[in-house]
Amino acid sequence: MVSARGLVLPLLLVFLSCRSEDPRLPQQIYDEAIRLNQQGKQLEARTLMAQLAARYPDIPIGQQASKDLYLMDALLRQDLQEHQRQVRSIMKRTADALTRYKGKHGEYPRYLSALVPDYLEVEPATPWKHPFFYRPFVSTPILNTKDRRGRTVQVLSTKLDSYHLACLGVDLQPGGLGLAGDTFIVDGEFYKEPTLPPIPQPQPVR
Repeated sequence: MVSARGLVLPLLLVFLSCRSEDPRLPQQIYDEAIRLNQQGKQLEARTLMAQLAARYPDIPIGQQASKDLYLMDALLRQDLQEHQRQVRSIMKRTADALTRYKGKHGEYPRYLSALVPDYLEVEPATPWKHPFFYRPFVSTPILNTKDRRGRTVQVLSTKLDSYHLACLGVDLQPGGLGLAGDTFIVDGEFYKEPTLPPIPQPQPVR
């Protein structure tokens, strides 16, 4: 069930898209934007401020909204940069732990939980408390080797010697921009392409 407060933002946006004779409406919308911003809902607050600035550019409240919008954009950029720094720092620490684990056990763990407590104090999570997506795999499932007679034979490798580590942003969906952007690590290195490389097939069943 949607609360009355949850309907405030959609209704205000509807009012903004229509002509209104109520001179109190701009101030009411401005006050609502300030309230949302104070509650940490910066994106919703920015939407209202942008609508106010665009609709009422010639009155003081619209001009104030334009100034506030500039400041909000600067703060949102700063917040984005800080979250991106945190994500990369946590992922780098996780990748270092995975490298140490492989050095001792000869392969990567099946789950990140195996890193606790010897390599990490707690299982890693994003700044939004979401789990990272971790997928270990065999980089070369079928190996060519020599038998005792020197003949080339194929054997199935089962050693988990590669992995993908991904943060899919605040929305937990592939793709996206800003806080919804993705960050990838492949075998300990940050991966700059927009999607992860394919995992070689067939992967052995363990």
